[in-house]
Amino acid sequence: MAAGYSAQRYDAAAQALSVGEVESAPGSGWFNAAVSNFQEQVIEQFRANQGNVDGPFEGQPLLLLITTGARSGAERVNPLMYTKDGDDLVVLASKGGAPDNPAWYHNVVANPQATVELGTEKFPVTARVARGEERDRLYRAQAAVYPQFAGYQEKTSRQIPVVVLHRES
Repeated sequence: MAAGYSAQRYDAAAQALSVGEVESAPGSGWFNAAVSNFQEQVIEQFRANQGNVDGPFEGQPLLLLITTGARSGAERVNPLMYTKDGDDLVVLASKGGAPDNPAWYHNVVANPQATVELGTEKFPVTARVARGEERDRLYRAQAAVYPQFAGYQEKTSRQIPVVVLHRES
């Protein structure tokens, strides 16, 4: 966690970061605008600084997941924390422990062909939802490195999905 950021502020930023499409965010009006603005700032900073950002995600591994909207068909960009499992990238559809899954998760389920920006690289990926023991192993691995993810699972009754992003040649 970056210096100067409380656990509560970090969780709020993490939830905002993982909300996905703004129209599916909780609340309305100012909240949606704030989430959209926050995500846009993170995306802009990520692209301007070869994948590095400051604020609550300074020093954290971030990627940009570019998906096709499940309903709209529009391109969606979401900054997400990730871990690695071999050559694969792993992201959690935590939404900060909210009761529902983030919109980006619905997008990759509907359209598993996506694109990832990682640092200065941009490459196609195929997304798949991990199940069973694989899901549990990958979730535990990310929660061990980033304990806030263990807290997100405790905050919600849903099982937080784990998505594996396999780089295509």
